[in-house]
Amino acid sequence: MPPPSRPRKRRRGGRATEAAAAEADALISLPRDVLDEILTRLGILDAVRTSALSRAWRRRWEALRSLDLSFPRLEDDKDAPKGLGAVDSILLRCPGCVRLFRAADIDEHYAGRVHDWLHVLSRRGVEILDLDFDKGFLPLPTSVFSCGRLTSLSLFGCAIPLLPAGVVAFPELRKLSLVNVRLPDYGEYLIEEIIDASPLLDFLVLTDVSFGGDYIREWVIQAPNLRHFTICSEINYGWVLEDLTSLRSAVIDLWDFVVDSKFAKFLLGVVQVRKLLVVTCNAPSRAMIPEIHLCTFHNLKSLKLHMHFCDQPPIMLAFCLLKSSPNLEKIKIEIYDEEEQKFEADKEFQNALWTDGMCANLHAVQMTGINWRRNEMVFIELILSKARLLHTLSISHGEKIVMPSEDALNELLRYKRASTEAQFFMDLLSSGPAV
Repeated sequence: MPPPSRPRKRRRGGRATEAAAAEADALISLPRDVLDEILTRLGILDAVRTSALSRAWRRRWEALRSLDLSFPRLEDDKDAPKGLGAVDSILLRCPGCVRLFRAADIDEHYAGRVHDWLHVLSRRGVEILDLDFDKGFLPLPTSVFSCGRLTSLSLFGCAIPLLPAGVVAFPELRKLSLVNVRLPDYGEYLIEEIIDASPLLDFLVLTDVSFGGDYIREWVIQAPNLRHFTICSEINYGWVLEDLTSLRSAVIDLWDFVVDSKFAKFLLGVVQVRKLLVVTCNAPSRAMIPEIHLCTFHNLKSLKLHMHFCDQPPIMLAFCLLKSSPNLEKIKIEIYDEEEQKFEADKEFQNALWTDGMCANLHAVQMTGINWRRNEMVFIELILSKARLLHTLSISHGEKIVMPSEDALNELLRYKRASTEAQFFMDLLSSGPAV
């Protein structure tokens, strides 16, 4: 007589697994548009993981009609498909449109694949393209110009080629961001042509864009629908701003150019902004900044300055901008301090720079990184004594304070206030009371 058979052990979690599979199968019965929306919102990594839910889900992600592909920065490439090693496989298995393609850390190993990726993406109607090259200014293939439906293009760390003859680049472009890129000789005309061919462009960033060749040529940035403009460069590459009639905000960091006689003319191109950030802490020492006589920022409500009070150029430019902004309501000053105060801007000097009508509508002043240097204290005293509509003055100190903060507070409390409603906030540690 054969021995009785042992009863089979039930797998732990078996019921839970079956229940999850049943829920997944119920979910997949939703309308296709709903499922596509769910998978798209998950991101490509989690969308692929849905293959493990059940047999019905195994290839569902491959049937998406539109994909957002994002391959972020990684320590290594073993976590496919999150890494760049999965790009070829995903593009091969998913025939649908690609709305967004974002890839970081493109090194020499993957740079050779970018040309083929761009050809596929152009046929899939890619709209948002963000390529971040690892190092060494690897060449960007000319196939990027075949992506004619782009609405957003962001490039970092690459060498951009000239536009092929007869090609019209990016007629639907709304956002262009070029950061730490190189262009060949006459490359300035490439950017000019791209901007000119993009009538819908409303967001432009040019940061550390360098050009080949031995000559600096003037070239025009003309974009009537542009709403935001950022330009950061150590060298003046001959920009001319024209017809930026829709501009609302701008960021300007131009190193030595802020003390150039042409800087006032450059500011004319952004005169209609409502928000402005100007970096002057990189201005050369002992240089004279020309006063701004050519334009008045009638629309400017918010001004942000990255500066220090250790030398004359940043102080002069700050007063020039305040003088030219009659409707300014808010100013924020972030102080990037130097090792020592090289120039004494005492009460007599700063009072001489003040004119009638300056800061007449100023409501709020915020200063961060202050180190209680004498020039800084004189500026604060001047603002408190002149701004009649001031509501708040907020201060937080830096790491190189030259006097105890308690002593600085006692001195600040003795300053005369032109506004009876002015409140003073001081951050000694993490927060401070109104006084």
